[in-house]
Amino acid sequence: MNALLSLAVIGAGMSVAFQQVLNAKLRGELGSPWWAGFASYAVGMLAMLLAVLVSGGPPLSAAMIGRTTWLSWAGGIFGALFIATAILAVPRLGAATVLALIVVGQMLASLAFDHLGAFGLPQHPASLLRLAGALCLLLGVLLIRA
Repeated sequence: MNALLSLAVIGAGMSVAFQQVLNAKLRGELGSPWWAGFASYAVGMLAMLLAVLVSGGPPLSAAMIGRTTWLSWAGGIFGALFIATAILAVPRLGAATVLALIVVGQMLASLAFDHLGAFGLPQHPASLLRLAGALCLLLGVLLIRA
């Protein structure tokens, strides 16, 4: 099951690359990075609404919303920052460089979150081996950029 899940995650990573390339293309077609980002979120929102309806889960309720914190809702802001940055950067730096830098950023933040046990995550210390792995990602960016 872990192999299947790992393949699904690799597929999700590939979809991120595809999304960024398509968003950059949409930016050129619309002539605006902001409308391209808006369109990406609007289509994604509709896709998630369809997933909610098809899954047959419980409808969103005031009680469900009441269990959340304001910080939990900030994910959308970070998603918008991600989309906007990629839309602006892909045409200038190329998809491979942008996504490699995104992975480096994700790894650095993830190492910090794991090390601190932030946001309720189980604590995983930032060992020298884990930091070496992050350094290898950074070296990978330099190689892709060469």
